[in-house]
Amino acid sequence: QVQLVESGGGLVQAGGSLRLSCAASDPIFSMYPTGWFRQAPGKEREFVAAISSSGLTTNIADSAKGRFTISRENVKNTVYLQMNSLKPEDTAVYYCARGRFSTLSTRKDGYNYWGQGTQVTVSS
Repeated sequence: QVQLVESGGGLVQAGGSLRLSCAASDPIFSMYPTGWFRQAPGKEREFVAAISSSGLTTNIADSAKGRFTISRENVKNTVYLQMNSLKPEDTAVYYCARGRFSTLSTRKDGYNYWGQGTQVTVSS
């Protein structure tokens, strides 16, 4: 069973930074793309960022471009989301997910394994 565990969330002031980590138990995790999504209260889960299995290709949502960076360390089976210049509207539960296919996807159905999420709260 694939397990993904997110960590690094917390409370931060607007303009601050956080680095989220997604650690996988799956030994073939590094063979698949990984995505980050977020869900704010009362809203749909939305795409934030994705990274290819090699780490050479990334896709960042427009709302996060220039502020968020996604990276991975395959030797550690871990993917990171560096979030800078955080805004109150970034407040959400952040989820990582393992891709279903070899290509990057911005769709939730492009991922078949999900973590339990980590809360990010940005105060104004």
